[in-house]
Amino acid sequence: RTYSSTETEGQLLNSFVQYFGESLGRKIKRMPLIEETVLPGDSLVTLPVVIIGNGPSGICLSYLLSGYRPYLSPEAIHPNPILHTKLEEARHLSIVDQDLEYLAEGLEGRSSNPVAVLFDTLLHPDADFGYDYPPVLHWKLEQHNYIPHIVLGKGPPGGAWHSMEGSMLTISFGDWMELPGLSFKEWAASKRRNIKSDRVMPEEIACYYKHYVKVMGLQKNFRDNVYITSVSRLYREKDDEGRSHQNEDISTQHLEMEDGQKSLTKRNWEVRGYQRATDGSHVPFCLFAENVALATGTFDSPGRLQVEGEDFPFVLHSMSDFGAAISKGKLRGKADPVLIVGAGLTAADAVLCAYNNNIPVVHVFRRRVTDTSLIFKQLPKKLYPEYHKVYHMMCTQSHTMDSNQHSAYTSFPEHNVLSFKPEMKCVLQSASGLKKILKFSVALVLIGSHPNLFFLKDQGHSIGHHSNQPITCKGNPIEIDPYTYECTKEANLFALGPLVGDNFVRFLKGGALGIARCLAIRQKKKHELIESGDGGGDGVP
Repeated sequence: RTYSSTETEGQLLNSFVQYFGESLGRKIKRMPLIEETVLPGDSLVTLPVVIIGNGPSGICLSYLLSGYRPYLSPEAIHPNPILHTKLEEARHLSIVDQDLEYLAEGLEGRSSNPVAVLFDTLLHPDADFGYDYPPVLHWKLEQHNYIPHIVLGKGPPGGAWHSMEGSMLTISFGDWMELPGLSFKEWAASKRRNIKSDRVMPEEIACYYKHYVKVMGLQKNFRDNVYITSVSRLYREKDDEGRSHQNEDISTQHLEMEDGQKSLTKRNWEVRGYQRATDGSHVPFCLFAENVALATGTFDSPGRLQVEGEDFPFVLHSMSDFGAAISKGKLRGKADPVLIVGAGLTAADAVLCAYNNNIPVVHVFRRRVTDTSLIFKQLPKKLYPEYHKVYHMMCTQSHTMDSNQHSAYTSFPEHNVLSFKPEMKCVLQSASGLKKILKFSVALVLIGSHPNLFFLKDQGHSIGHHSNQPITCKGNPIEIDPYTYECTKEANLFALGPLVGDNFVRFLKGGALGIARCLAIRQKKKHELIESGDGGGDGVP
């Protein structure tokens, strides 16, 4: 790869240099920016952590890596007596410095990750039982615990929350969307925002996350308008390691060169990408990292039916595209209904959006309306009346009933889409095999979304629970150590949030806690090795 000029590189990464020059030592004159054909030597400084994704997962991890530490509040009494006894045993230590496996033992919650359940019950004790207890933690900023890191995101801090449909309410309460150390209610009150209910609009949450980064002093670690193109391992000759401790995690990951004479071992990470400048130009960069944390979420790639005709321009896959079509008046006066495919909350949002704009709807989904796994079955009616309104229509306004009576909405339970035709027709098939052709004005396929990990080798398929399959939040999350959140199949690669099955903000914070503890322990060991004269390289043991 050739760059336009050294000056351009310097302009892009000048802020990196200024900050990390202070954090990592005066010897840094510029960030490690290299040509693709060059294998970097020890003279290039490597960052301890690069975080990919600046949504709530990346923000929370940055908060902990910046030295913020949670302690048991002096007056706090956790409603779980067993957990409270454990917390009292090490009251003088921050939670980051305690045995997370010991604390999490026996706890139950709505996440399959034990640290996520632990951290949630410390921040929102007994929340699932309807209680609104305050957190039992208070936070201290301990500068000596700072671990240099950089957070890279496509847009402003907050990630996908800035692009969500603004007219819909969040599924979670506002309090459950907050991050450590800043109460959402207090923030909303200070901004004189009129929060009318416990559930809030995505726009409010996006503003809160952006403000959080600023008020917590995390801006220096964040870079916006950054797009990652590749994350790959670097290799070097095993004989050049010279320090056995660097092979602790990767001693079995050797590669033989074609001539069979050299043995290579995995070293650090190379992160490549570009930053989009204000004039629209792309300025490439390359960073080196000891550790990479994946915090990208799952909103990158909408789920697809993989059927004939799905690429027609009148087949949409996002609420934003649907909202744009409505706002531009493209659906005004259309006699044919909108075809909505899916039975989740996003599909329900689309039904409500169409219904409120007097647009007739045909709603197609594969499951029975009595299926206990439908998300509507898990939502209390009093808290989510609009979703239960949709569910009621799904049950009572089926195509098997009088269609004239419910011309504004008709559901097709237990139906699959076979194909879309160019004349704006759709072929459906029922569970019994009966086929039906429907005419529509626009189709909206909302069957979930998947992370886009194209920048990893094999798009990350090798690091899931099921090898060689795409990473998905529910069916195939990234396989991690449950207490460190390190990928079990790739050392020094971490993942948190939806990538490991934690869709809700209240649970993804546990991933940040697990990673922060793991990295703090490794940094401490590394410093001890350096002080004893047995280290000093750029690998993390």
